[in-house]
Amino acid sequence: MDNKQNMSYQAGQATGQTKEKAGGMMDKAKDAAASAQDSLQQTGQQMKEKAQGAADVVKDKTGMNKNN
Repeated sequence: MDNKQNMSYQAGQATGQTKEKAGGMMDKAKDAAASAQDSLQQTGQQMKEKAQGAADVVKDKTGMNKNN
């Protein structure tokens, strides 16, 4: 293998390694985004439940709760 072929081969290897690393980084970024989305959804659900609970307390205290 002459020098020109060797350099071409090494350039191809470097390109492949760069693409592989970029793919791995994208996978990690996707996982982090999905985790953040799950966390935000859980937080939103908790806030919704707390707000509903607070509204129920107010309704109970003011006699506006139709369930009683």
